[in-house]
Amino acid sequence: MPDEISQDLGSGITCIDAGYIQPWMVSFYLLEHGGECAIIDTGTARSLPNLERVMAARGLGPDSVRYVAPTHVHLDHAGGAGAMMQRFPAAQLLIHPRGAGHLVEPDRLVASTRSVYGEQRFRELYGDITPVQADRVVEVEDGRVISLAGRDLEFRHTRGHADHHFCIWDRTSCGWFSGDMFGICYPWFRFDRGDFVLPATAPNQFDPRAFEQSVELLASYQPRSIYLTHSGALAFSAERAQLLLRQVREYPVLACEHCGDPSAIEQKMGEYSLDILAGFNTGLGDVELMEMLAFDLDLNARGVDLWLQRQAGENT
Repeated sequence: MPDEISQDLGSGITCIDAGYIQPWMVSFYLLEHGGECAIIDTGTARSLPNLERVMAARGLGPDSVRYVAPTHVHLDHAGGAGAMMQRFPAAQLLIHPRGAGHLVEPDRLVASTRSVYGEQRFRELYGDITPVQADRVVEVEDGRVISLAGRDLEFRHTRGHADHHFCIWDRTSCGWFSGDMFGICYPWFRFDRGDFVLPATAPNQFDPRAFEQSVELLASYQPRSIYLTHSGALAFSAERAQLLLRQVREYPVLACEHCGDPSAIEQKMGEYSLDILAGFNTGLGDVELMEMLAFDLDLNARGVDLWLQRQAGENT
C-alpha cells in the first residue's frame, strides 16, 4: 500500500485511507461510473477530508455521490455515514434492514461501542456520530441489485461477523466489497510467502457457522478481487478462503476451556496465530508479531467469549 491517502485500483474503484488509528488500518472505497459515485464503507467522520481531497482531484462535486453504503454499522465502517450524508445532499444511504435504525437513531450503537472501548478511547476514535435522516435511508434486502449509472451492484446479506452485515458484488470488476466478512489483511500482514488473513470475530454477534456459510457464499461467485475494509484490495484464492475458515473453526475449540476469561482466550488465539505465521517466513520475532496482532486479537477473543456464553446459556 502506498504512503499516499488513496490507491487507484482500476475499474473505477479508488481505495482511500480512513485515517483510523494508523495509516491503512481502515480503508473505504469510492466507486465511479458514468458520472455517478458510490461510497462503500465510510470510516469515521474524520475520514471525510481524505475523501474530499480525492474527489477534488478527480473533479467530482458533492452532487455526484448517489449512494453511501456501509457494509454494516460498526463505527469503523459506518461512523462517518451521517457526516457524509450531510456533505452529499443528493445521496441515499444503502443499509442492511437490521442496521438502518442504528444510523437514524445512533444512541444505542454509540453506547454499545463505548462499552467496548471506554469513553475516552471512543472519543479519540470516532468523535461525534451524526444521525442520518430517515427519509434518505434505503433498506436493502438480500439479493437486491442496485444500479450505479447502469453498473450493477448486488447486495448479499452475510451473517457471521454481525447480523446487520451485507457484502456488495461488483459485476464489472468481478469483486466483492467484503466489509469484515473476508477478514483482516493489513499491509503489514502481507509477506513474501503470502498474505495472512485474520478473521474478524469482534463482539457481539460472532457466529462461526454463519461466518463459514457467508465466506462460502462469497467464494461461490468465483471473484477475482476482495475489497477489504481492513485493508485494501486482496486477490481472491481458495487457499486464502480456507485459511480464514480454518481459523474460524478453530477459535471456538481453543476457547472452550476458557469461557468467561477473554484474556486466556486471547493468549490461546495468539499462540495459534503465531503457529500459522511461522509458515509465512515473516522475518519477524514473536514479540513483534504479537504487537501487530494485539488490537484485533483482543476484540476477537471477546467476540468468541460472548458466543461461548450464549451457547452455554442456550444449553442450560
